[in-house]
Amino acid sequence: MNPKKKKYPKNKSRLHLRNKNRERYDFKKLLAICPELVPFVKPNIHNDESIDFANAEAVKVLNKVLLKFHYGISNWDIPQNYLCPPIPGRADYIHHIADLLSRFNYGKIPQGARVKCLDIGVGANCIYPIIGNIEYGWSFIGSDIDPVAIESVNSIIKSNPKLKGNIELRLQPDSKDIFFSIIKEDEYIDLAICNPPFHASAEEALAGTLRKLSNLKERKVTKADLNFGGQSHELWYEGGEEMFVLRMVRQSKYFAESCFWFSTLISKKSNLKIVYHALKKARAVEIETIPLGTGNKTSRVVAWTFLDKVAQKKWRDTRWENK
Repeated sequence: MNPKKKKYPKNKSRLHLRNKNRERYDFKKLLAICPELVPFVKPNIHNDESIDFANAEAVKVLNKVLLKFHYGISNWDIPQNYLCPPIPGRADYIHHIADLLSRFNYGKIPQGARVKCLDIGVGANCIYPIIGNIEYGWSFIGSDIDPVAIESVNSIIKSNPKLKGNIELRLQPDSKDIFFSIIKEDEYIDLAICNPPFHASAEEALAGTLRKLSNLKERKVTKADLNFGGQSHELWYEGGEEMFVLRMVRQSKYFAESCFWFSTLISKKSNLKIVYHALKKARAVEIETIPLGTGNKTSRVVAWTFLDKVAQKKWRDTRWENK
């Protein structure tokens, strides 16, 4: 006897209204544009078409088809063992941060290549720059400490003509630096975004991956697929998310006049208090906290600027199109 189909809402209501991934996956349409997905689509325990989200290859192919279906990216891939991020959550960050810019731009989202964004830790996947460029026309600088990740993104750009000239890549030579060696003298960045390493050690990262897989499979998993979690530098940093963001805050004040908004994802709510304290100590003029929600998970983006009202007005009036 087949299990009764579970009734799902038509939209994922926690996602941003402009997020193209808001509706439930229409596998009929997705399979039509990407037959490569066919072997991975099967009925789940509720007798609904789905994929096994604990299968790294299935998740990667789903990302391929979503990027093609929603954003017109025909050629996308990542090297084996590199992080394959969920697109809906990445898109939410971009849309919510676009709303933040609009609140400081007379209610209008600044668009076009004149808006320059820095993606700190672009990874091998290039997801943030792809979505930000396709949705709003923003130009991007993608920084990373890993030459393989940089080469992977270069390959993505070269094989998708619409991205050429819109994404510049810069290798960070020192893992302890975030903005130094990346932001050039007399260069202006409208927005810095970041998805910091979550864990504090390789052991903690592995334990987190095993918990995630156990939740997805609804049984205890004791061995992780090497391609599921990502590279060590993508998953963990000495001191974890807290230390990475504190370092980011401290360094950001040296670029107070070079960047309008600094921002970062904060996954652990317990880190907020110490981050707010560090921002106050660094004398950030304004701090914004933006809640994000994907599925059952809640996180947030913390954004800050060192520009006062006069400097903010000068910035938007000289750099952003407001006609």
